[in-house]
This record gives sequence, structure tokens and C-alpha cells, in this order.
Amino acid sequence: MHQNEQNNNQKHIPVLLDEVLHYLDPSVGEKYLDLTAGYGGHASRILERTLLPKQAVLVDRDKNAVNELEQKFGGQGVTIRHQDFFGASQKLVQEEKLFDVILADLGVSSPHLNEASRGFALNATGPLDMRMDQDQSLSAETIVNSYSEADLAGILKRYGEEPKARQIARLIVGNRPIMTTTDLALVVARAWPGHSRVHPATRTFQALRIAVNNELELLEHSMPLWLQLLAPGGRIGVISFHSLEDRIVKRMFSEVSGDRYDANFHLLTKRPVTASPNELVYNPRARSAKLRVAQRK
Repeated sequence: MHQNEQNNNQKHIPVLLDEVLHYLDPSVGEKYLDLTAGYGGHASRILERTLLPKQAVLVDRDKNAVNELEQKFGGQGVTIRHQDFFGASQKLVQEEKLFDVILADLGVSSPHLNEASRGFALNATGPLDMRMDQDQSLSAETIVNSYSEADLAGILKRYGEEPKARQIARLIVGNRPIMTTTDLALVVARAWPGHSRVHPATRTFQALRIAVNNELELLEHSMPLWLQLLAPGGRIGVISFHSLEDRIVKRMFSEVSGDRYDANFHLLTKRPVTASPNELVYNPRARSAKLRVAQRK
């Protein structure tokens, strides 16, 4: 592992940690599943409470994160799986596993954003990559340089909620080939002259990242499996970072909870829990994080 990668890993601060511990309330002897374990920030604290590492499963699709998890927890008997959360969830359902505490933090970790070579950051020059799983073939570069103008516009509109999707798609096609993150950011900025505090390419980068990693479809297909994997009395928490994810989580939780006689869950968070002012001081990336938690009856 490169030295700068290692430093980035250490800088990753788990979002909404106090809130996660409060609402998921892990206790001794409970089985824990982390579907996006990343660099183990949440997992470390939850395993301190459950004291049952041999019944814990940590999942991540990023090989760098899996290497870090193996270094951190490998000696404790924790099961670590290098898979996307949909594939891992399918397998766990087949194995008829049940967990008392389930967490999915859908955000991009700081090491992804800090490591220019991963291509997630618009303000650091890197290749147009954006793959969470570096074994997959589709990258942002493929989408940017080979998709049709109509398909590009569709991605920007659907996944970025970008009001100038068609104009930006036209600019991208007219300036191909675009090979770096900063080149793409400059092209997109031309659609938004005199832009404000938020960089005008932010929505475009979000849209491309979601498309590359198939994020919304994986979430749609995975959430019903996560509910199946929850033991009676178990709690599931999902942290989302933009409205598209939060809508899916909110809808799925509301479909299985409420006052209906057939509801198997109740919501522990009536509205999404957000970061405290104190957390925002030292972890500004938490500003868009929203936690929703449900409990199986």
C-alpha cells in the first residue's frame, strides 16, 4: 500500500458515529453485518460493543478497503467478503443467516476522494475512473468518451438531477476525448458561467459515479434482502448522501412499517437523522449524510 493511501485511510472518519451507536444500540452477543465496511470506522466501535467478532460479517467491493479490513480484523475471526453488497446479501440469504445489527453507509469514503488516481474528486487531476470495484471494466472514461449524447443527458438528468443535462452532454461530446477529472470539470463549468459556491460539475460527477457503480439499482435490489437478513428485534441503519438514495430507503422502510396489522417493522427514526453541528466542524463531508433506522418486530 502506498504511503499516501495509508495516510488517507487513517483520515477516514466514520459519519454519524454517535447516532449509529445510539439507534442501532449494539450489545454483547449480537451478530453484526456491515454491508459497506470501508476502512472499519463504524465496525471497530460496534464490535467493541457486541464482543462477537466470529459472528460478524464485513462486506466491501473495494479491494483497498478489504485489505485494510483484513489487517484490522483478520486476526479476530471476523468474516470479510470482497463483493458488492447485492451479491453478498444474496449469498447471506441463501446461507439463511440472520443478524441483530445491520449497517449500510452508502457514502464514498475519504480515501476515494483523497486519492486522485481513483478519479472521484473533481478538484484533483486524475483519470476518469470512479470504479468502487477496480476489477470491473466499466469506468467513467468509457461513459464520457463513448456514450451517445442522449444517453449522457439521461444519466446526468436521472442520477445527477442536473437541470442543464442536455447542454452538458453536448459539451462533453463536442470536447472528446476527455481523459482527466479536471478536464471534465472545466468542460462542465462552461455550462454554468459565474457559478456559485458549489462547483458546477458536482452533479455531473455524482451522476457518473452512480452510473459507473450501478448504485441505485443495487440499493433497490438489496434492501428487501437486508430486511430478510434481520433477526426478530434486530435493527437496520442506512446512511445515504443524496436525495435519490434517501428516497429509496424512505420508501422501502415505509412499505414495511407503520400501523398496519401486517407491518413487520417499526421506524426508530421518524425523520432522517443528520450530523450535529459539532461533527460538521471536524467532518464537513457529513453535512449531506442522513441516517434512517428500522427495527424488526
